[in-house]
Formats: sequence, structure tokens, C-alpha cells
Amino acid sequence: MGIYFFWGEDDFAIAQTVQTLRNSILDPNWIQFNYHQIAGEDPNSTIDALNQAMTPVFGMGGRLVWVVNTSICQQCSEDILTQLQRILPAIPDSSHLLFTTSKKPDKRLKSTKLIEQYAEVREYSPIPPWKTDELIHKVKQVAQEIGVKLTPNAVKLLGSSVGNNSRQLWNELEKLQLYAQQENKPLDETIVATLVNANAQNSLQLAEAICKGNQAEALQLIDELLSRNEPALRIVATLVGQFRTWTIIQLQLEAGETDNKIIAKAADIPNPKRLYFLRKELQGISSQSLLATLPILLDLETRLKRGHNPLETLQIKTIELCELFK
Repeated sequence: MGIYFFWGEDDFAIAQTVQTLRNSILDPNWIQFNYHQIAGEDPNSTIDALNQAMTPVFGMGGRLVWVVNTSICQQCSEDILTQLQRILPAIPDSSHLLFTTSKKPDKRLKSTKLIEQYAEVREYSPIPPWKTDELIHKVKQVAQEIGVKLTPNAVKLLGSSVGNNSRQLWNELEKLQLYAQQENKPLDETIVATLVNANAQNSLQLAEAICKGNQAEALQLIDELLSRNEPALRIVATLVGQFRTWTIIQLQLEAGETDNKIIAKAADIPNPKRLYFLRKELQGISSQSLLATLPILLDLETRLKRGHNPLETLQIKTIELCELFK
């Protein structure tokens, strides 16, 4: 018996995992009999999926039942909950039941607690762009899975080039894999810089431009980010995260704290060694200026959520932010 619950907004990563599951469970000659994809928007989808999961496998291989965009961990009737309680423990070993959704499960619901009891739950949310350690770990993980050997500097460059875009990361590594067939050694940063479509302009660079008071560069970065269909609220989320981190670190330093582990813990930084680079970024910047960014960013987020024009709003607030650091 295999029961899975995958949730998060990284739909590409979910699709990759589902494909791996399909390949490991289903016999290619019997897919049309043993593979069922059910739309979760249908009120009866959960019952249909449970019934299919209880059906014996036809032919060879196993059975996979996939409920797409399920809502059982957001709302679940008593009838469906009763069926889940009755059937989940009884699903045969040859059947695999998969639920996927972009929404975070509501841990208060009985159905969520039941799923957590019987299912393998995985989160597939995009890594926040400011969590560079996690982005680098992701590059290493996918590179190993695809079979591409990279030098440490190449890993860092690839991580900064693609950010948290899982689809682009896979595409670029597959491209590098083809090139690596001609090489007998790990690919270095020079090769990555030549072959990878680098999204050099990202929200973290926007934060750095603001901290330098460079209005022209900041406004250009906004244009390029929006032209690549980067959501305005995601840009703001990155700015908030970065300025929050900078503010906490600078407050700790100005208070006389010298222990990197204590500072890293306060700023929610997994790797204290990263503080060396963050300190260099903060040279000449006061905590007073950093603290003043937070209400402006809050106002920016509020305006965007109220439907204000993204480009104009970002431009106006970015100019205000840059003025703080002149």
C-alpha cells in the first residue's frame, strides 16, 4: 500500500515526482487499465479514487490513482471522512493512492490528521530566493539525480542564475548533461556561464540596488522582472525577507553581538558562515535606515493587494526606499 499527499505551488517539481512514481509502479503494457487521474474539483472525486484504489490490479504491475487538486485537507464532509477512515487502512499493497494540491493542508481538520497518519506527506513550495543555502542544496540534489558533475563554483553560479525556478533548473541541467558527455571532469563556472540562460536580474539584486541608493539600476531591474512575468507580490516577498534579514543582523551587530551562531539563529540563517558575506553587504548601512524600509514595504504590499498598478506602485515605492540610503 502506498498513499501520498503532495502539496505546494511548485507544480513542476510535483509533476516530476508523479512521473517517477508512475514509472516505478505501472507496467507500460497495462497503464490504460491501472492508471487513473481524477479531477479533485468533482465532489465525488475522493470516493471514486478510493473505489479505484480498492480494485484489484489488471494484468502486471501495480495500480496508481491520482486525485489532482484535491480539497480533502481544506474541507471534508462527514460522509467522505467516514469513507477515508474505513478504506485508507485497507488499500491493498498493489495499489497506490496519490493526492496533490497547491494549497497547504489545514492541520485542524480530522481529514488532514488522517492523511498525516496514513500518507507520505511532502511539501513542494518554491524555495524563498533569499535562502541561498537551500537553493545551492537543490542544485546539488537535482544535478546528482540527472547525473551532472559540477564544481562548487559552478553550483553557486547555477543556483544564482535560475533561482527557485525548478523547471529552468531541470532544463539547464539536462542541457549541461549533454555537454558533459564530451568532458571527463566536473563542469566549471565558465562552462555554466556560457551555456546557461542566466536570469541575472532577480529580486535579490533589486534589494542590493536599493541598499546602494541606485535608483536607475533599481527601476531597470523592476522593468526586467515584470517583463519576465515575475509576480509583483513575489518580488515584494523577496524584498521583505532580505531587508528583514539585513535588519536583524545589523541590530545584533550594533548591540555588540559577536557570536555568529547567535546572530544566525536570530536572523533564521541555517549556515552561520554566510554571515561573512552578509556583513560585507551591510558595511556603511545603519539599522535605522533598514528599519525604515519595513513600513514602506508593508505599504507597498498593501497597495498591490488592493489592486494598484504593479509597475507604477513598485516604481514609486522603490524610489522612496532608495532615498533612505542616499
